[in-house]
Amino acid sequence: MLSEEKGLTGSFDPKTGKNIKWTAQLGTETHSTPIVAGGRIYVGTNNGAPRDPRHEGDRGVLMCFEEKTGNLLWQFVVPKREEDPYFDWPKTGMSSPVTVQDDRVYLTDNRGEVVCLDAQGMANGNDGPFRDEGAHMTPPKGFGSPPKPVPGAAIQPEPLHPPVDGTVLEAGPLDADIVWLFDLASGAGVWPHDGAHSSILIRGDHLYINTATGVDNTHKRIRAPNAPSLVVIDKRTGNLVARDDEHIAPDIFHCTWSPPSSGEVNGRPLIFLAGGNGVLYAFEAMMKSDQSVVSGQSSVVAGNSSETTDNQQRTTDAAVGRLKKVFQFDFDPTAPKKNIHQYLSNRREGPSNFYGMPVFYRNRIYLAGGGDVFWGKNEAWLKCIDATKTGDITTNALVWSYPLQKHVMSTPAIYNGMVFIADCGRAFHCVDAETGKPYWTEEIKGDAWASPLVADGKVYLGTRSGNFYVFAASKKKKVLASVELGNPISATTTAANGVLYVATMTRLYALQTGTNLKSVDDSR
Repeated sequence: MLSEEKGLTGSFDPKTGKNIKWTAQLGTETHSTPIVAGGRIYVGTNNGAPRDPRHEGDRGVLMCFEEKTGNLLWQFVVPKREEDPYFDWPKTGMSSPVTVQDDRVYLTDNRGEVVCLDAQGMANGNDGPFRDEGAHMTPPKGFGSPPKPVPGAAIQPEPLHPPVDGTVLEAGPLDADIVWLFDLASGAGVWPHDGAHSSILIRGDHLYINTATGVDNTHKRIRAPNAPSLVVIDKRTGNLVARDDEHIAPDIFHCTWSPPSSGEVNGRPLIFLAGGNGVLYAFEAMMKSDQSVVSGQSSVVAGNSSETTDNQQRTTDAAVGRLKKVFQFDFDPTAPKKNIHQYLSNRREGPSNFYGMPVFYRNRIYLAGGGDVFWGKNEAWLKCIDATKTGDITTNALVWSYPLQKHVMSTPAIYNGMVFIADCGRAFHCVDAETGKPYWTEEIKGDAWASPLVADGKVYLGTRSGNFYVFAASKKKKVLASVELGNPISATTTAANGVLYVATMTRLYALQTGTNLKSVDDSR
């Protein structure tokens, strides 16, 4: 959560247009952090304000804008899962940020499909091997009228099937170009919940992805107990290469939303995952390419029974490798470990889980977690963990623990010996990275779903009340600016090429010192 950009603005005014270079309309819900690469900006949203009349109704949408102007270059439009609304929650759109390398864009979309997209869209033709973009963006027959959830019903996630007797849409210049696609539900036995959220990690030829597997619509049952929480996919082919073997799924309280991170400990490359069971894991990074027979959405076909799910998981398990665990750290060791779903909606006691990412810095892991923001206890912490230990390090690796207010969804930002973290108790904290002692705390308006970004000696943070803050990145508290944008902010601020990018639910702002745009109406 640290950028080397300089010369960034410390204030802006949407009423006068001061320091606003341009804005772009998004959907009506935007939870995805904007990513800038190769002269393009990628941000996930929903279809609340359609850019293409062919796509009406609820969809997940990834928009690709031109960096200089904010003009829309292309979009990746994906029908919602409609087997059960808890597989792909209505109106939430495309929540995951993309990861870009060269001309390839990697994303976990709203259906829990891992996709590789061509950064140029269809402008340079349809790159293979995937050729069915039109069919993929065509909703099934009867789309738009999902059945009401039947609590406890064993409704299985299924691959996208376009209408057999209907006409599929034709991909055009405004559409995305899919290079390959892997469906985590049908290909890896994952049970999606609410909405996939994964920031894909690239190391060598491999993609490391948290699977967003979770509970069913009762929030008290794990339908896919053998599902992986972390998978490895070959970035060139989309083949499933490896998975964790920690049997995390039965102890997931809600879902697996914390993305993996990476670091080298004494020359040993490790992958870190904060599991949905409240445990931090470290795995050895894969060093060699491994071609797996499990590939694409058709490798294993999902059915309509739990027996089919078990069969597909066994098929997957037999075909892929296992990641080697280096250590595990129970983030909340005194929390209940058995029958955890009985603590649903208990704000006093229960298990912990994670939303933000583990941050590796100087052989330590900085991680925020605690009671689930929607269903769990009102208790959360920022903890510092010694990453040089091995085995079960719960009792010997904790360096310090700092209590937070209520729940936490942010990833901590580390800069110049300070750790910055925001929580859902409407507080922003600056603590000493070495000792965990607080330097200062500031009350903020609204819960923080976004993470703080440190850049150019400042800390940028948006809140769910629509307030945007700029703090000095210093050990003494100083609020440089507070701007009311009037729309909730879930996304983390991005800095690139002297410009700040701030996404509210409905609009993307490009902020640059010295620019002046006419006033912006962001009231819808």
